[in-house]
Order: sequence, then structure tokens, then C-alpha cells
Amino acid sequence: MPWYGLPMHGTPTLDEALEGLPADLRDSPIFSADLAPVPAARRNWTTYNFAALWISMAHCIPTYMLAGGLIAVGMSWWQALFTIGLGNLIVLVPILANAHPGTKYGIPFPVLARASFGTSGANVPAVLRAIVACGWFGIQTFIGGEAVRTFLEAIWPTYGKLGGGASLLGLSVPSALTFLAFWSLNIAIIYRGMNAVRVFENWAAPIVLVMAAALLAWVVHRAGGVGPMLTQPSKLATFGAFWKVFVPSLTGMVGFWATLSLNIPDFTRYGRGQKEQMLGQALGLPTTMIAFSAMGVVITSASRAILTGVDVGKLWDPVFLLAQLTSATPPPGLSAPLIASSGSRALIAVVALLGVGVATVSVNIAANVVSPANDFANLAPRRISFQTGGLITGVLGIVMMPWKLLSSAESYIFDWLIGYSALLGPIAGIMIADYYFVRRRELDVPDLYRRDGRYAGTNPVAIVALVIGVVPNLPGFLASAKLVRGVPELFVTIYPYAWFTGFGLAACLYLAGMRGRAPAPVARAG
Repeated sequence: MPWYGLPMHGTPTLDEALEGLPADLRDSPIFSADLAPVPAARRNWTTYNFAALWISMAHCIPTYMLAGGLIAVGMSWWQALFTIGLGNLIVLVPILANAHPGTKYGIPFPVLARASFGTSGANVPAVLRAIVACGWFGIQTFIGGEAVRTFLEAIWPTYGKLGGGASLLGLSVPSALTFLAFWSLNIAIIYRGMNAVRVFENWAAPIVLVMAAALLAWVVHRAGGVGPMLTQPSKLATFGAFWKVFVPSLTGMVGFWATLSLNIPDFTRYGRGQKEQMLGQALGLPTTMIAFSAMGVVITSASRAILTGVDVGKLWDPVFLLAQLTSATPPPGLSAPLIASSGSRALIAVVALLGVGVATVSVNIAANVVSPANDFANLAPRRISFQTGGLITGVLGIVMMPWKLLSSAESYIFDWLIGYSALLGPIAGIMIADYYFVRRRELDVPDLYRRDGRYAGTNPVAIVALVIGVVPNLPGFLASAKLVRGVPELFVTIYPYAWFTGFGLAACLYLAGMRGRAPAPVARAG
């Protein structure tokens, strides 16, 4: 069975991975079956596969809550959706730019990074991307675990009392158990290989959409309309006030998928062609992000009309809202449960748990495991397999204690989303500048796997451009995280533009540094 035809499990042999490649790569320490280019005949992802990938990744709890966070800081509903839509259209550009070499050459992100950073230097962007992914993996796993805990308590109320007041790494025993259970599910799926990812994303996408639509219909029907939020005006009365909130929010929206703008070749290497991957991604990403965020706005607005005694801030959490539907205890302000029948409540709890679980697992595996698994494998290709890289990601996701990253909305948006975009923006700028303007979209694929090839060692121009691209945003990050005081106002002003300034500065410096270093033409077979 062909492995690049995406089997359910198993790693290809070295002979299978070397198909169509020079035999000397067999002895290369930076070549492995997991990182090998996918032969063109075995690339079978279609437009639907790529659209489904983005639909299932975008249908997650953080996406649902994005508009709520923007409305909470003063935007009206349409300003929030505009910011989300614009941010995703912007980030789609580097996503499609970096997707092209993945489909053309069948190579994953860490191998593509060797062209600009060098075969050794590529470990720098790969590890930076992997660390961010570990943080996201932990965040999504914690969210999924908390959803499981919430619904378990709705069906089995005494579950929340397990362990008494004991805690593990700052988590209660019930939360720790569901976190570890959800963590194990993620790791189990990734151990089945990339085909398991593709199959899971294909059926996850429609299920999550249908369940969100069902919740929307029920809440609007129960409320007798869409609720009061759609008539609520913006609290940002002047353009200056709006701009002050809009810029960091837009950067946060770009940062939301800045991770995928780097490692999208990990998926497009399986694409049948450029048309399929470009159309699938263009259809899947911005439309889904806007639509799902809009669903969150309408559901929250209608819920506000129903749950008048509940803090509106809690209504942006779909897990909290679904918990109110399945609770036998009347919510604040109501004299009876929202759903009278205990059987119906239990059924809804099970279905809701399935929906939230599918949404969280699908985005977690695709966005936060596939890339770091490849990135860690790139450190020692012959010793670290794709599955081992996934396990390393999972372990680091626990070590980073994601419940602390989610301690407040401010730290999540301004310290986490914008903070890591300051790291990833420069990497994207360098890779895109190298592929399109320095290499002219021509890569010597075998040399990407050779220690002594044209990409050997570390490219100092890329490393310097990366460092200088990050440095201007560092003081602003330290000030935002309240780690230092007295940072000059200039750096505080620059920081909200972190991804944009890092991307542009690093790209320009890289192009300037590579002038006069034009690569030799790539030899053509035949």
C-alpha cells in the first residue's frame, strides 16, 4: 500500500521514501522518510480536502469567542466581524505564498526553511514554530478537557467533587483527569498517521457546522429573535479611539493563523495541484472564520435575551452556554431548567460533548501537532520520527501549563497572540522573499537533504534578518507583559503592529543581504 497515498498507519521504509531521488541521500543524516518529498503521483488531497481542513480548524472555540473579545473592548458587532474578516484575508496571502512550494516540490515546512536558513540554520525557525505550536496544543487540549469536564458534571454531578480540594499542577483532580484524557485522544490520532488526519478533518467539518447551526436555530427560536446585541452601538466614538483598538486587534487576528502561514507546506505537499490547494484554502479560511464568528455573535445575543441573570461575558463561552442547557439546576434569573426533560438534557449533553470534542481535536491535530512533529523530526531526522515528534509536542504542551496562558483575556490577546506573531512574522517574510525573489521559485530538492549541498550550513543573512526583525518588538512585548517598566513610547507604539513590522523589516533586510549572492541555476533532469 503506498504510504503517500495516505494509509491509515505505518511509516514508509527508506527505500519507499527514496523513490525517484538520488541514491546518495540514503546516507544523508538530514534525510528521513517522514521529511522526504511526496512523489507527484501520490499527492491526492483535493479542493474539498483543503477546504475541509480549514473549515474544521476554524470551527473551534477560540474562533467562536473572537468576536466576543472584540465587542468586549468596545467594537460593535459589524466592526468586530470586519476586523476578523480583514485579518484573515491578510494572513491568507502568506499562507498561499508558502503553500506553493509545498505543492510544487512535495516538501514540508522545515525542509523548505533550509532553502533560506540553510540545512543547519533551518532548525532555528523550526524550533521557534514548534514551541508556539506546543503552547497552542496545550491551550486547545485544556479547552477540550474543560468541555469534557463540564458535560460530565452535567450528566454525573458528583464527578466535580472527585479528589476533594486536591490539585495537580494548579488543576483540580476532575480537570486534570479530563485534560489527560483529551490529551491522550489527540496523541492517539496523530499516531495513526496523516491519513487519519485527513479522514478525521473530512467528517469533522460538516458535523461541527451542523451542530453550530442547530444551536443557533434553537437559541434564536427560544429568544424569539436575534436578541439585543445586534443593535448595540460601538463604544469607540471617534476614529482615534477605534484605531487604537483596531490595530492590535487586527494584528491578533493575523497572529491567530500566523503559525499556519509558515507550516502550510506540511499539508499542501499532499495536494494534487496548485489550483486545488489555492481554491480550497481561499474558500475554507476567510469565509469560515467570518461565518463562525457571526454565529457566535447571534447565539450570544439571543442567549442574552434568555439568560438575563447571567454575566454577559460568560455567554461568549459556548461550553458555558451548553452547560446551562444541560443543567438540571435553573440558570440565574429563571425558575426552571431551560430543558425540562432529564433524558433530553442528557442527550444534548452527549451530542454537545461530541461537537465540542470534534471541533477541538480537529484544529488541535491539524494546526498544532503536524507542524511541530515535523519540526522536531528535523532536529534529528534519523532518530525522531513524525510520531515521536508528535509525542514531544504533547509533553511540552503539558509542561507549558496552558491554563496559565489563558489566565486573562488581556494576556491571551496582547501577550500570546501578538507576542508570538513578533517571532513568526519575520520568519514568513524571509521565507517568502527567498522563494519568490531570490530563488525565483526554483529549488534543488536533493540538495535540501544534503549536508554539503548548495544550502549547506547556516545562512547568516537569514539569521541576522530574523534577529533584527524581532528586536524592535521586544521592548513592547516586555512592557505589555509587565516584565519591565519605562519602555520608550516609540516601542510601545510599534508593538501592536508586531507581525507587520517584523515581516516587512526581515524581508527587506534579507533581500538586501542576499544581493550579489544569486544562487546558481538549478540543473534540470533530461
